[in-house]
Amino acid sequence: MPKVSQAHLEARRQQIVDAARARFASHGFAHTSMADIITESGLSNGAIYRYFASKEQIVIAVCEQGTEVLPRALTREAVAGFLEHVRARARDTGHAQLVAQIYAEAAVSPPLAAVVRRQLAAMRAAIAELVPDARRPQAEQIAEAFVGLCMSYNQQLAIRGDLDPAPFTAALMATING
Repeated sequence: MPKVSQAHLEARRQQIVDAARARFASHGFAHTSMADIITESGLSNGAIYRYFASKEQIVIAVCEQGTEVLPRALTREAVAGFLEHVRARARDTGHAQLVAQIYAEAAVSPPLAAVVRRQLAAMRAAIAELVPDARRPQAEQIAEAFVGLCMSYNQQLAIRGDLDPAPFTAALMATING
């Protein structure tokens, strides 16, 4: 029997994660079964279970790949661009609904909650590094507020649909500038 390459294995695993992400965003975790993921992926039962023993493992894999692209600076233009990116992902891929599902599931799944906590900590640390020197003593507080407001914007997008980021940009800039 020919040996399967690592690249092939990784591509199949990614195919499953992508199929699950699409299904979770459109139907939610509770309304998505392993059979739905199998159908969405176009793979066999055996192929799916070769990579993931349970739906929870797939949820965790989806979340682990969900790192957010943060702004490169804490300027009005960079923050507005970042929020516009979040808005576009919500509109184009259902990402806001997926994040809402992840947070709801993390409330009852300790392994998923651990992944989410690590991602939030990494986001806060990255934002704290961008805080202007004049506000450096408040960097952790600013980062905490920044991430909280961004997550709130994402949740609003999930529930309310397309939403102008301007008020959130203004609130973030007020937080950053003091």
